[in-house]
Amino acid sequence: MASSTPSNWPYITNLDICPNQNSPTNSAEKAKKKRCSIAPQAPRSSRERDAHNASRTLFVPALDFRGSYEKLTNVTKAIVFALASLAACGVAGGEVITIDAVVLRPMVEAETPARQTGVLATIAVAEGDAVREGQTLASLDDRAAKLAVQRAALEHEQAAAKAGNRLRIQYAEKALEVATAEMKRSAESNEQFPNSISQSQLDVERLTAEKLQLERQQAEHELQLAQFELRLKETALQEAQLALEQHAVRAPFAGVVALVRARPGEWMEPGTPVLRLVAIDRLRAEGFAPASAIKPQMVGAEVDFAPADGHGGQDAESPVRGVLRFVSPEIDPVSRQVRVWAEIDNRDSKLRPGEQGRLTIPLSAAPPK
Repeated sequence: MASSTPSNWPYITNLDICPNQNSPTNSAEKAKKKRCSIAPQAPRSSRERDAHNASRTLFVPALDFRGSYEKLTNVTKAIVFALASLAACGVAGGEVITIDAVVLRPMVEAETPARQTGVLATIAVAEGDAVREGQTLASLDDRAAKLAVQRAALEHEQAAAKAGNRLRIQYAEKALEVATAEMKRSAESNEQFPNSISQSQLDVERLTAEKLQLERQQAEHELQLAQFELRLKETALQEAQLALEQHAVRAPFAGVVALVRARPGEWMEPGTPVLRLVAIDRLRAEGFAPASAIKPQMVGAEVDFAPADGHGGQDAESPVRGVLRFVSPEIDPVSRQVRVWAEIDNRDSKLRPGEQGRLTIPLSAAPPK
């Protein structure tokens, strides 16, 4: 039934009990009347428009005014509007919270960059391709990097040969063993036959043994240095192999190629985006809800998402199940709303990022405080 009410609708900003609007008797009542004054103005948001339409088409006809809208007092109009606002707020019978204009966004997305400097050689995927984690998406010219790996491998092999060479130590040990035995025989000979070996000869033999002992220690020290050099060459080889591997642009996660930003032949610097990758198996339904209706303690509650236009094969009777993951701790001082988002299961890939819809949160499903 069409309503004969005017298009401008009364808007009240304070629902305190107001004094008689027709005959304020004192300054206090006049001030209170001013706070409760109703300004005829058009609704400023979708929520106010919903309240406007609901109150005009439901509440006024229910009161059986039959178009006598002008006979309503301003306070009555405000009460009707307030009741309609509660209906449009999305809390039905204290059982559910409904959030409109919710937008689906990817839970995980990345601008996959080049990690080395060079010319982009190949693009191995196209926009719209589904890729697995670790799959090669593109590659830079890696010929110089391969040569660097070969050189590092040869240097590592050379260092390994030096580190495993114990010939000098073995020679020094044998020479020291002979010199020690010679010095022992000379000492025994002098004990049996005094002055058979001169003191100078004994000093020379002792000096030779000490020299060979130092040579053995030097050989052990050089072997340790060779082993340290081997470790350095191992690190250099690993660095060369890593640089070669970084010439390939790989998928950091399983997803879909949303956009290819570069073309073969272009010069790449580290950090230059090559393509954009999104994961659509889990989506984030993000929107804004009245701070008075939703609290941070409700994180973890089960939710239902219904696409506004029916895309994805879903309708109001078969919404997609999800979980409320975030309720902002900050309240917008102007709109008195908070940002919320829920994780939506989309393993069947029927929903797409960018779709809009409605998020319903059953209050009974909210975890206990």
